[in-house]
Amino acid sequence: MSLYTIKGILILDSEGKRIASRYYTKDWPTSKEQLAFEKTLFSKTFRANTEVILIENLVAVYRSSADVCIYVMSSFDENELLLWNTLSCLYDTFSLLLNQIDKRTLLENLDYVILCIDELVDDGIILESEAAVIAQRVAMKGSDSELALTDQSLASALQQARDQFTRSFLKG
Repeated sequence: MSLYTIKGILILDSEGKRIASRYYTKDWPTSKEQLAFEKTLFSKTFRANTEVILIENLVAVYRSSADVCIYVMSSFDENELLLWNTLSCLYDTFSLLLNQIDKRTLLENLDYVILCIDELVDDGIILESEAAVIAQRVAMKGSDSELALTDQSLASALQQARDQFTRSFLKG
């Protein structure tokens, strides 16, 4: 058992074309080999009734939504439940951030998609398993700049109240 559990994460559209991907091993060193693997993977999983598949000595778990398929891949001896949990976390994070998971939404928010993948897995190591935590990091909620904006809004509101009080005091 190793910390380096994930070999790759793929998001393909309904035609098997890549929307986003991260490969964490040198099993597919060139883009040509990656595209060939993606084509094979998609052809084996397209309209299948399973959620787990063994392909080329890999275990791949996947989930379809609207017109996209999201895959998480690892070596054949890895625990499928761990992979499924990783996939579910990614899916739930997308749901929290984007409200719907389809090709158009993912492409329009590709920066969020890549950030979500990077917050979930780094170099094949699963970093986080809570979708809400990842969504918060990606959306940068709770950051210092947001606090500063809140403080500015409060200061602005106090200043407006002072100005209004002064005007009403001078009139009356």
